[in-house]
Amino acid sequence: MVSRSCANLLDMATEDLIDISLAARRLPRVMTVPGIISDVDSYDSNYKDSFGDLPVSRERIIIVANQLPLVSKKDAHSGEWCFSLDEDSLLLQMKDGFKSDTEVYYVGSLKADIDAWEQEKVAQQLLEKFNCVPTFLPRALHRKFYHGFCKQQLWPLFHYMLPLCPDHGDRFDRSLWQAYIAANKIFADKVTEVIDPDTDYVWVHDYHLMVLPIMLRKNILRVKLGFFLHSPFPSSEIYSTLPVREEILKSLLNCDLIGFHTFDYARHFLSCCSRMLGLDYESKRGYIGLEYVGRTVSIKILPVGIHMGRLQSVLNLPCTAAKVREIQEQFKGKKMIIGVDDMDIFKGISLKLLAVEQLLKQNPELQGKLVLVQIVNPARSDGKDVQEAIEETYSTAKRIKETYSRPDYDPVILIDRHVCHYEKAAYYAVAECCIVNAVRDGMNLVPYEYVVCRQGTQQIDDVRGIDVDAAHTSSLVVSEFVGCSPSLSGAIRVNPWDIEAVADALKLAITGTDKEMHLRHEKHYRYVSSHDIAYWARSFEQDLGRACRDHDTKRWWPTGLGFSFRAIALPQNFRKMSVEQIVSAYNRTNRRAIFLDYDGTVMPQNSISKVPSNELMSVLNTLCNDPKNTVFIVSGRGRSSLSEWFAPCDKLGLAAEHGYFLRWNKNCEWETCSITPDFNWKGIVEPIMKLYTEATDGSYIESKESAIVWHHEYANPSFGSFQAKELLDHLENVLANEPVVVKRGQQIVEVNPQGVSKGLAAEKLLSTLVDNGKPADFVLCIGDDRSDEDMFESIYSKASSLSLPTSPKIFACTVGQKPSKAKYYLDDTVDVIKLLQGLASASVPLRKPSKIRVSFESAV
Repeated sequence: MVSRSCANLLDMATEDLIDISLAARRLPRVMTVPGIISDVDSYDSNYKDSFGDLPVSRERIIIVANQLPLVSKKDAHSGEWCFSLDEDSLLLQMKDGFKSDTEVYYVGSLKADIDAWEQEKVAQQLLEKFNCVPTFLPRALHRKFYHGFCKQQLWPLFHYMLPLCPDHGDRFDRSLWQAYIAANKIFADKVTEVIDPDTDYVWVHDYHLMVLPIMLRKNILRVKLGFFLHSPFPSSEIYSTLPVREEILKSLLNCDLIGFHTFDYARHFLSCCSRMLGLDYESKRGYIGLEYVGRTVSIKILPVGIHMGRLQSVLNLPCTAAKVREIQEQFKGKKMIIGVDDMDIFKGISLKLLAVEQLLKQNPELQGKLVLVQIVNPARSDGKDVQEAIEETYSTAKRIKETYSRPDYDPVILIDRHVCHYEKAAYYAVAECCIVNAVRDGMNLVPYEYVVCRQGTQQIDDVRGIDVDAAHTSSLVVSEFVGCSPSLSGAIRVNPWDIEAVADALKLAITGTDKEMHLRHEKHYRYVSSHDIAYWARSFEQDLGRACRDHDTKRWWPTGLGFSFRAIALPQNFRKMSVEQIVSAYNRTNRRAIFLDYDGTVMPQNSISKVPSNELMSVLNTLCNDPKNTVFIVSGRGRSSLSEWFAPCDKLGLAAEHGYFLRWNKNCEWETCSITPDFNWKGIVEPIMKLYTEATDGSYIESKESAIVWHHEYANPSFGSFQAKELLDHLENVLANEPVVVKRGQQIVEVNPQGVSKGLAAEKLLSTLVDNGKPADFVLCIGDDRSDEDMFESIYSKASSLSLPTSPKIFACTVGQKPSKAKYYLDDTVDVIKLLQGLASASVPLRKPSKIRVSFESAV
């Protein structure tokens, strides 16, 4: 397949990025089809029509991660680089979840340091043999990107570690952030070299590439883009301390689907979006959607699994069986607890040792019988924190050994070396209990592997002396702060900081009955075996396809600069309202109806003073003085406020409280909706709203003649939104038999009488004009929130139902680029005023020269 390349991305930040030459950033020109060479800068992805003559390829998924799923080795004799697939890589194992005909490409870095003169040859080799596209980061950039920003800034923060003082954590360094952007930019360039923007899906992995989505979206507006975070996402209180917090959120929101291991991680992310960007989310038919400037970003919650076949094949190796025999002989007559952790400050190894020490102290009968085997994987980063963790671990282990060791007994065995997979599997198979005691961890698959190894295979069962019909058992002690904890309902969950509680949990785990341990094991094995990595990858791929299914049916256009960039995706017939177009139609018509919402439409939503400006009053007076016009403010505000504010506009019509009260002009009496007034329900609503007001700081109640509104715009965004949902549900239940409608609007919950809406008000006004022999041939309706959507829908349906000689020209317009029943949009209230000023100018007759005026008067 011919690779598609895009123009280089523009800089995404105001400061200059690390200087990297174009040659260093680009994948060398590669021959992907015999005789055809793709050139990196020859294609603008936004113009897909230029590729209309190319054949449509089968479905492809481009997986982007920090490292490629490859093992690199340089031959000592020839000096040539040799590469092979890393069968243990999660990225490679994901393929089992995709369709058999799905083509998978990988973009990422190599663990090896390839010299510049070899990079082109290596890139060609990896692309042809493994479908891998390497990103060769310069050494200095890689150090600042990975060991700097990723490991010193993001990784500690995402694990709830704040740099409160220089001795514990590194303070934010702007140069490291710039390196992070520069590295992500190289990844983006590599993706755009191989992507077919019409058909390919892109799946980005983990916190190393969190600004990659905005770069890809900037280059390819219709890119089908998913992101999965493999680490925790911290609470908003922690995340908000990051100086570039909004930049990262805005970048991620350029994805179509964002995945998390647990609901807590997703909830924290949504809370950050709410607090820092003012965004709201809702769940529809089980799917969580986040509305972001005209697009819905889907949220996926599903923990990753393990590769069952890979682990079972390791269990069937002869060396695994031999190791099981050796371990059984070594720990004969003893109860073994297994722990496998990386050496870092968050895995809680020292806390685990303290719990074992406490257990032996409180239970002398276990001394000489209980053994903790702790496998310590090499640290993934360096620094004083890691050194402190190592020192604390070994000093604690030494103290325990000095206290409880015997000539034939060692209570703690630390294995601080590389341990092969078969050896780990053997320890898992023999251990009666596994403990994961991390103080914070994204997922941690050790418990899953332990459960599968305890289930074993026929060969392992024979070595362990287990009968064919015997029940398998296992016991898990899991920290409640790791991602796998919610999935393991049969595990004993612990707070790793509570040493006594962890000790008690370990005792319970190793002294439980076989029946209880079997039930726990069966529950875990059913989950682990059915939710493997193939299930995880397949589920994410299906949801990504669902999130992107409407890409080709919408119009896309970019807006914003730098990290404020975003792509707008709206229906094909939805476009920005042109002042010239409206004025032209306005001038060709004779009877015009203009309906305007107030808050958020002609008055900014965040304005402290809600009194209309002199500029607005002047425009409205000009429009109202045109005899061809009927102008109405259609608002949820009370009639007393509207009457006072618009007193200078004698000919302006007012529809207050969503149309319950109507007044055609200042000299007319208020008309009331034709429904029978019954406001006994107010006695039910007011006490309930008062309870929520007292419990929600910053909220207040607005009591109208026909409605009651609960406002929460001044409350904590997350809590206010939560309380609004609760209040909505509460009122709907208690008012089920009352003649009212409970609605949730923009930072409000409102209770209105049934049969009252802005849509019905607009219909009534249009019908009255027809009945008076003045049918409108031009209808303009502008609003900004959910209540105005009723008005948009009504003017379209009413206009089509009226028996008129000619159909009126209808212009329904929403304020803000977002999904709407309107066919037009304006960006903000400033644009609305400019539009009204354009119409007002068209209503004012042109002044003629005085000589011509005198001649005309003489003729009369």
